[in-house]
Amino acid sequence: MADKLKFDLVSPEARVFSGEVDMVVVPGAEGDFGVLAGHAPFMATIRTGTIDVHAESGITRIFIHGGFAEVTPQGLTILAEETAELATLDAADIRQKLEAARLRAKDAADDNARDQAEADIARLEAMQAAMELAH
Repeated sequence: MADKLKFDLVSPEARVFSGEVDMVVVPGAEGDFGVLAGHAPFMATIRTGTIDVHAESGITRIFIHGGFAEVTPQGLTILAEETAELATLDAADIRQKLEAARLRAKDAADDNARDQAEADIARLEAMQAAMELAH
């Protein structure tokens, strides 16, 4: 089908999604961008947020953290540091992890530990915000 976009979403653990879709909206570092079949080739870094995968079955929202997107004549590939389908996330679990990260930041023994905890806080807050927007 010429009007479909070949889309692959890959994380360090696995290929999260691979298939033909109508469109993907990506949170790029320079702003959100949509990719349709036949899009001009380019590469972009990704900011933490959600991608919207538009297909005949509806829209699937997937949280992504870090990585980059590459558009080629063959389609769109996103390599992300972390992914999670919003529908599968547990708000209580995220709140608990966020509280733990805040405690780690407060009690950090050194700058490296504090920096890591603050990065975790930012990621978890973004995940929490994405969940709230989805509902």
